[in-house]
Amino acid sequence: MPKLSVIVPFYNVQQYAPDTLRSLRRNARSDFEFVLVDDFSKDETPAVLERAAEELSEVAQVRFVRHEKNGGLATARNTGLDAAQGEYLTFLDGDDWLAPGYLAELVSAIEELGCDFVRTDHVQATARARTVQRAPVGRRGEVLNPREAILPAHRTTSVDYAYAWAGAYHRRLLDRGLLHFTDGLRTAEDRPWIWKLHREAESFAVVSLLGVFYRRGVASSLTQIGDVRQLDFIRAFDQVVEETAADPEADRLLPKAVRTYCAIIAHHLADQDKFEPAVARQLRTMSAAAIQRMPQDMLGDVLDTMDLHRSSRLRRLRRRITTAKAAA
Repeated sequence: MPKLSVIVPFYNVQQYAPDTLRSLRRNARSDFEFVLVDDFSKDETPAVLERAAEELSEVAQVRFVRHEKNGGLATARNTGLDAAQGEYLTFLDGDDWLAPGYLAELVSAIEELGCDFVRTDHVQATARARTVQRAPVGRRGEVLNPREAILPAHRTTSVDYAYAWAGAYHRRLLDRGLLHFTDGLRTAEDRPWIWKLHREAESFAVVSLLGVFYRRGVASSLTQIGDVRQLDFIRAFDQVVEETAADPEADRLLPKAVRTYCAIIAHHLADQDKFEPAVARQLRTMSAAAIQRMPQDMLGDVLDTMDLHRSSRLRRLRRRITTAKAAA
């Protein structure tokens, strides 16, 4: 069994894939496994991966899988999870990269702590600028209860730091069904995933380890494209709210899920000019329906405690729904 499997989905990233693959080589060990998943790229990415898989196989174990149709990041990661054989698992996106030696440090950290998963800080790379982004947990190198790290509702917590690649995960989580993503989600795929992990895993830790470089501002990234795929955040957060509502501690945890959902809706409504007009209309319609699906008493409490700008935007949307229903 490999000590660590690194699952790396690629889609139309021929410009960036060489950097990603070079960083894997600089982290390679004979007991590491690199699972390269091409999500039906239409550029030269598959050819780049084929060459790299052959070269990487000299220094690590390599699996190269190609999709016959594009399924999105969540589905590609699931393909990688199904193929991975490692005792520990981690992720990397096909346009990001790792510092030399990072993976060995990551494995050492999770082995030493003996917990279900560890989370790390990361470096955000925007053009030539570099910014350290820290996981929102102050206690470092200490085994903690993942459920307790969901709260408090009014602050940024571990479930808001949803990056799957910022950490490592023991295989027992995969065996328990906690590492797969919701198939077909085109954006916000990490959100139901991180919530499920924190509700159902037994132990985690945050370590002060920097080594993942997250590339921002990529023109082909969904965060830069205002098309209908971005609206999958509605489906993702519907899942978060539904699953959290079924939790035995729903009364305690659900306000955080509702508050985060509201904040994300407000963010997209404030930025709706980036969407195509038809998609912007769909965003407003779907957001209004989402607000109606939320627990209304809890929604009222959440809006009372949000900042005025965001709460006013959401209250206006809520009032339009109520007025339209009354008129009907």
